[in-house]
Amino acid sequence: MGQSLQKISSGSEQKNIKISTIERCYKKHLEAKKDPTVADFYRAVCQTVEEINKELGNTQIKIPAADVVHKAYIHVHDEQNSGQVAEITKIQFQTILKEILNISPGLTGLGGAKDTLIYIFGVPIATLFIKQSLMPRAIRNDFFIPGVTSATVFVLAKLNKL
Repeated sequence: MGQSLQKISSGSEQKNIKISTIERCYKKHLEAKKDPTVADFYRAVCQTVEEINKELGNTQIKIPAADVVHKAYIHVHDEQNSGQVAEITKIQFQTILKEILNISPGLTGLGGAKDTLIYIFGVPIATLFIKQSLMPRAIRNDFFIPGVTSATVFVLAKLNKL
């Protein structure tokens, strides 16, 4: 009971990738811990989302490793407060984030962004060349190029590629 037949579509493939990634990340981040904290759970969720986006080719800022965050925190916060317990100021928070992004920068899944840019710029240019060779005066370029670009963006949005 509760099971359903999987549809034969690209959505079922993505679903399988997501399920396997979630299981793998659960085993890696939470299963070994006896008493996980909320911070451990949050970290596991962020790492899982990053892995899913990496496998599906979606673009996302890469999550820094916990030790990188800890080193940056110690370097900025403890150095400025002489080891005393104090709240983090806005400037300290910005400095910590800048240091983290300098140490471990990056984006995951750039394939999706490349495809989108190729579609948004490539399709209108290709259709313009085809139009110019077949029927150069049928539709003015002032209307044709924005129309094709809008249609491309509309199709990408309907296909959930944007």
